[in-house]
Amino acid sequence: MTDIDIRAESRSPDSRRAGRLAALFVEFLSTSTAPEGLFTEDVFCDLSLPQWRIQTKGRDELVALRTTSHPCLGTVPRHRVDVTDSGLVIEFEERWQDGGESWYCRELLRADVRDGAMSEVSIYCTGDWSAAVQDSHAKEVTLLRP
Repeated sequence: MTDIDIRAESRSPDSRRAGRLAALFVEFLSTSTAPEGLFTEDVFCDLSLPQWRIQTKGRDELVALRTTSHPCLGTVPRHRVDVTDSGLVIEFEERWQDGGESWYCRELLRADVRDGAMSEVSIYCTGDWSAAVQDSHAKEVTLLRP
């Protein structure tokens, strides 16, 4: 089950659209298949990793980036959506298994929306945390919230 938190003043058409797009985006992360209506055909993606930056143009290139950088399917246990004037922001966590090990990352996506679909996305990723990094973090830090 995914925890979701949609922040908006009211359940306006913009907040409903943001919630729908966030649900489609979580589906994309969980399946590596972009659902119809999630991205425009010419979507631009700017992905920032801890020590790297990658850009793609077009839906197929964005999907290919996802499948090559995250070949293992996983889950999105938590995400939050904020409505912006031009689209939405999604803060999310991912968990997956690879090589018998549990992995984790936190990410933030800012999306511009055109014609009801994401047309430009900037994604900021903490990088992939191995089980050893997660264990070390848990020993060193007490989080106030999950």
